[in-house]
Amino acid sequence: MIGISVLGSTGSIGVSTLDVVARHPERYRVVALTANTDVEGLASQCLNFRPRLAAMADEESAARLVQRLRDTAPEIEVLAGDAGLVAAAEHLEAEQVMAAIVGAAGLLPTLAAVRKGKRILLANKEALVVSGALFMREALEHGAEVLPIDSEHNAVFQCMPGNFRDGLERVGVTRILLTASGGPFRERDPATLTEVTPEEACAHPNWEMGRKISVDSATMMNKGLEVIEARWLFDADPSRIQVVVHPQSVIHSLVEYADGSVLAQLGNPDMRTPIAHAMAWPERHASGVAPLDLFDVARLEFERPDFERFPCLRLAFEAVAAGGAAPAILNAANEVAVQHFLDHRLGFTAIPQVIEQTLASLEGADAGSLEGLLQVDREARGVAERLVAARV
Repeated sequence: MIGISVLGSTGSIGVSTLDVVARHPERYRVVALTANTDVEGLASQCLNFRPRLAAMADEESAARLVQRLRDTAPEIEVLAGDAGLVAAAEHLEAEQVMAAIVGAAGLLPTLAAVRKGKRILLANKEALVVSGALFMREALEHGAEVLPIDSEHNAVFQCMPGNFRDGLERVGVTRILLTASGGPFRERDPATLTEVTPEEACAHPNWEMGRKISVDSATMMNKGLEVIEARWLFDADPSRIQVVVHPQSVIHSLVEYADGSVLAQLGNPDMRTPIAHAMAWPERHASGVAPLDLFDVARLEFERPDFERFPCLRLAFEAVAAGGAAPAILNAANEVAVQHFLDHRLGFTAIPQVIEQTLASLEGADAGSLEGLLQVDREARGVAERLVAARV
C-alpha cells in the first residue's frame, strides 16, 4: 500500500486525485488531507478515506472540523495553520504528496515534503514560479522525486527521453511546445474585454478548474506561469519554450528533437490522466478517463499566441527572461489582482496593468534565499494592493 497525502484535497485537483485513489483501493491509502476553509468538504472526505491526519489552513475552520468529526471519526487528528499543512506534507507514512494548494500558500508545505525526500506530485505551479532554482536544488539534495501534474508539463515529461536530466541539448531536445486552449476569449473582440465579468472568465470551454486558475487561463497568465515552471522542471532555457494555442485541448504538449521528430501526448481533457500517470509512474493504471476518439475530434488546430490580446503571457516571458525575483513578483501581483477581479473590485483588463506596475516598482529585489523570496512576495502583494486601491 502506498501512503499519499493530498494537500488541497477539496479543490478540483484534490477531488480528482481521490477519485483515482478510490479506483485502486488495493494500492493506495490516504494518510493526510488538507483544505483551507471547506469544513464540510473535508469532513466528507475524512469519513470516506479515514486519513490519519486532517489539517485546515484556517484555524477557525479547523475548530469546526474537530466538532464535525468528534462523534463520527474521533481517531483522526485535526491540525490547523501552516504547521498543520507542513505536518500533513511531512507525515511519516506518506510516500507520495499531491501538492495541489493553489497559489504561493502551497510553497512551504511542498518544500517540507521535498526535504523529507517524498515523491512530489506537483500541481502547485507557484512553488516553482516563486522559488524554482531553490526548489529544484532542494529536491536534488534530498532525493525527492518531482513529477509534474499540470497536463502540459506531464505531457512534456511523457514525451521526454528518460535521461533528459543529463541536459536537453545532450539528449537531442531542441524545443518544448506548451499547448494552450486560448481560454474563453480567444476570438472575442479585444475592445470588449474591459466588460468581462468573473462569471464569463471562469467559463472555460474545455476544462473544469477552480476560479483563480480559470481566470489565469482567460488572461493566459496560467500559460505564462507554466513557461516559468517548465524552465525549472526540465532545466530548459526560456528561448527553447514556445506556447502554441490549440483550441481543442487534445494535444497536451509536444517535444521537438534535433532529428526533426516532434512527439506529442494526446488525451481527453481530464486531469485524472496526468494524476494517475504520476501516481503510478513508471507503471500505468486506469484513471477513469474515457479513451480518446480521434474520429470524434475530427480536426486539430494551432495558432500563435497574441501578446496584445494576452499581455499577461508577454509579462511572464519577460519575467522568466529577467530571472531573479521577477517571477515571484509576477505571481504575487497576479494573485492579488485576480482576487480583486473575482471580488468585482478590479476590471479584467486592469489585471496585467497592476502586474506590470508592480514589477516596475520592485525591479532588482533580492531572490537569493527562501526568506528573501517570501519577503519579496509580501512586498509585491503590498504594492499590488495599493495599486488596486488607487483604482477604486
